[in-house]
Amino acid sequence: MKAHKLLLAAILSTATAIPIKTLAEDKSVAQQTTPATVKLPIEGEFPSLGGANEWLNSPPLTAAGLRGKVVLIDVWTYTCINWLRTLPYVRAWAEKYKNQGLVVIGVHSPEFPFEKNVDNVRRAAKEMRVDYPIAIDSDFAIWRALKNEYWPALYIVDAQGRVRHHQFGEGEYEQSERIIQQLLSEAGTGGIGHDLVSVDARGAEVAADWSSLKSPENYVGYERTENFASRGGAVLDKPNVYAVPARLKLNNWALSGDWTVEKRATVLNKANGRIAYRFHARDLHLVMGPAVRGTPVRFRVLIDGQPPGAAHGIDVDEQGNGTITEQRLYQLIRQQKPIADRQFEIEFLDSGVEAFAFTFG
Repeated sequence: MKAHKLLLAAILSTATAIPIKTLAEDKSVAQQTTPATVKLPIEGEFPSLGGANEWLNSPPLTAAGLRGKVVLIDVWTYTCINWLRTLPYVRAWAEKYKNQGLVVIGVHSPEFPFEKNVDNVRRAAKEMRVDYPIAIDSDFAIWRALKNEYWPALYIVDAQGRVRHHQFGEGEYEQSERIIQQLLSEAGTGGIGHDLVSVDARGAEVAADWSSLKSPENYVGYERTENFASRGGAVLDKPNVYAVPARLKLNNWALSGDWTVEKRATVLNKANGRIAYRFHARDLHLVMGPAVRGTPVRFRVLIDGQPPGAAHGIDVDEQGNGTITEQRLYQLIRQQKPIADRQFEIEFLDSGVEAFAFTFG
């Protein structure tokens, strides 16, 4: 859901100022999914990790100190739904191969300002069971050293400190694991075997239902939003009272109540403001948080004017009730098939919420 993100479904790719390569254009030559050894290119050298602001779960690591290890570098930011759906595999690889010479490093390069707060990252990592080393890359030093453009991005480094493979976006998990196995074997680790991890993804980590997904991500701040449908458009950086039109087209959204539309987020000034969004997807998520840290905001969700019932996400109950307590991604809707165009509404019972981005799955 990011400024330089690659979506697996090209039809859902968000427009950005930076050219986005498709997976077909940007795959490495290692495309086999069998246990057979493949010839891997040398894509570059292990980047410097010296630009990290600090480290979590580990003392500072260096490229020189990791020589002899196979290293998986996972570039992430904790609100990214695309990264969240890769996490079960990265977590499983870290656990399975940690005693066989693999070191997994999460490089946290933030998108939103609140993701630069190390306490937020520390909390998210604990909740998401990310216990491998994390390099805090708030100044994008490691991102630039990698010449990276995407969230999420995997880089696999061999025991000689050479980048041998990369994977941008979701998917290709078997291929990535086969390459890990191959590089561990080439490094002299015996008994690697060819079995692949199996994961039991839960909540927001469950893979998207790509076949029914017709709603792309959309930012709520004016810098990058699309399809805002409240009459008169957005009044930028000033409080304004908005209304939701009688009918929304697919993938259009609107505000009701007293809001300030800012560059990166939209902020509710008075209680009982609403956001309406017409979408077509199994899942609906909203990145949001309290404008004042530590001040909870209650909300209520409706789908086609009714409580969500069995279609509620993990962050709301069947009546659609929930509470915002921190700045993160909230899963609000997870519905069963058949998937159709639906109208989502969220009403905030307290003022002081910041809404950043909608994502779907």
